[in-house]
Amino acid sequence: MKVGLFFGSFNPIHVGHLILANYMLEFTELERIWFVISPHNPLKEKKTLLADNHRLQMVRLAIGDHTKMKASNIEFKLPQPSYTVNTLAHLADKFPDHAFSLIMGEDNLNSFHKWKNFEFILEQYKIYVYPRLGADGGKLKKHPAVQFTEAPVMEISASFLREAIKNKKDVRYYFPPAVWEYIKEMHFYAK
Repeated sequence: MKVGLFFGSFNPIHVGHLILANYMLEFTELERIWFVISPHNPLKEKKTLLADNHRLQMVRLAIGDHTKMKASNIEFKLPQPSYTVNTLAHLADKFPDHAFSLIMGEDNLNSFHKWKNFEFILEQYKIYVYPRLGADGGKLKKHPAVQFTEAPVMEISASFLREAIKNKKDVRYYFPPAVWEYIKEMHFYAK
């Protein structure tokens, strides 16, 4: 089984994430997409994150009963901060019959050389890259493990949405309805 790992804090998950996941399922060789909710990205500050269980629940609500998408809390059980190379080793051990690939934005590819053991990841895993405005893929754009896609450019950011909610803007259509209801019910990002 070919599984694309879509790592992120998903703070919160929004339609942009889902459009990209849908694209990867329909227009690449990937057969499943796992949203890997990161408890702590070493390159981001932790204080801005909602609790892990709430972000996991929002991903579950977002994908609903889609049989080819899964919310994964695998990183919750691993040492923190989370390093992708450690998560990949754990998944390869736990699911030896799966072929894992990474899904990332072109902006992340620009800084991929800063990731722990990035050379090993490039040797062992394929990386599906979706376009981002203002990013050029950096030094790794021609690497044989890197496959650029023609996914739609999604310029919706979680930080924009958190700020909009804080400023009492109605941004309901940026989310699957169940996620929007959960955000409102829990008063997330309101302050």
